[in-house]
Amino acid sequence: MKKYLKLPLYAAMGVMLSMGMTACSDDDDTPDDGELTPREAALKEVVSDYTENTVIPTYIGLADAAIELHTACLAMSNAGVGNITTAQVETAGNAWKEARQYWERAEAWLFGPAGDYDVDPHIDSWPLDRAALEALLANATEMAKMDADGVYVSSLDYGLLGFHALEYMLFALEGTGISQTSVAHSTNYTAQQLSYITGVAGDLRNQCIILEAAWRGESNISQAKRDVLNQVRQHTEIVQNNQYYRRALNDLANGLNYADEMMNPVEGGASDFLNYLDGAQTMIVDGIQNIANEVGNIKIGNPTGQGLSDETEYDPDYIESPYSLNSISDFKGNIISIENAYRGIQTSQDYNSGETLIKPVTYSLSSYVASLDASLDNRVKAAITGAYNAINQMKEPFAYTCNRNGEYAQINLAAINACNELNDIFSEVTALIQNQR
Repeated sequence: MKKYLKLPLYAAMGVMLSMGMTACSDDDDTPDDGELTPREAALKEVVSDYTENTVIPTYIGLADAAIELHTACLAMSNAGVGNITTAQVETAGNAWKEARQYWERAEAWLFGPAGDYDVDPHIDSWPLDRAALEALLANATEMAKMDADGVYVSSLDYGLLGFHALEYMLFALEGTGISQTSVAHSTNYTAQQLSYITGVAGDLRNQCIILEAAWRGESNISQAKRDVLNQVRQHTEIVQNNQYYRRALNDLANGLNYADEMMNPVEGGASDFLNYLDGAQTMIVDGIQNIANEVGNIKIGNPTGQGLSDETEYDPDYIESPYSLNSISDFKGNIISIENAYRGIQTSQDYNSGETLIKPVTYSLSSYVASLDASLDNRVKAAITGAYNAINQMKEPFAYTCNRNGEYAQINLAAINACNELNDIFSEVTALIQNQR
């Protein structure tokens, strides 16, 4: 059920490399005079720009979009049974796509808060458990516990939460085969469905605000977002029974600021990071390589049965975003997140438009690699573009084109191979950085 199948190829690598960095940090990265080595000084700038100008702005956008999505769903609920318009459903669907875009473009940094507080599987598990959903909607006792704040909903199984639960309630499929299209859901919602939609949207909003707050510090987010977190805290019993909510809210109250930890590593201290090399390693192995592997070998590999991971199995039902026909857009968004993590740029909806969406970056991982090996930097950027272009050749509906014996099998395999090539080249980046002093 859970999408949370992380690091099937690279978990051990990440542990070993981290151990290697720990072993050499005393000699190579923390000289007696207290000054940073050239590598550490360069990576300090990279990590700072990465957190402040790429990660945090994306999470701000995600939280803002999730608030808009909840507002749109609440408007449907407030309209009431029999009064909902197609325009309202379309508005909510468009808000879903906006939030979804931000989320997919943030998947190159699912380490830290997204994993520590289980936010990733909480809001992005698939496939939806439709049988359990129908049973829930028919359970009057459970439905009576739903709240517009989305706090009770948070206790449900992950297969009933997040983006894909809302997707199922906001979109519908018409037609069959390659001609199938996605349209707005019909307006004939029941009272139970409206209550569920609002609750799930509230929970999604809460989780996205937690992500922003965890990276920035709760005191640095807007008052409106702090008010949402304080509303959540009022549901004392539910929060205390949810270990991830409890930990996240407690850590935020105690001053959690993950970006600050990453930008100010303390060897032997409470920080998750020993030094700036540790931060860069996390960016690459736990971030970039993790999602490159997942896109190729799991998101595309599982439905087609063509992935190289031990997690791969032919499962045409294991498709991300099938009701909105947004699967391939999701995959492309993940590659854009890799580019943003590496190059420090925020692209617009058109991948190659060159339009700056959020903030420019002066010290990117790309610029540091280029200063050491310009050829490798060019090959990395070419591999990113190659993976994006290969995925762009894939076709919706993926539930139809994922057939491993169908006409799109070679196109799908080419996309998987391109993701694996992208994955592999970042191992060269890691080796290059580790060999510096």
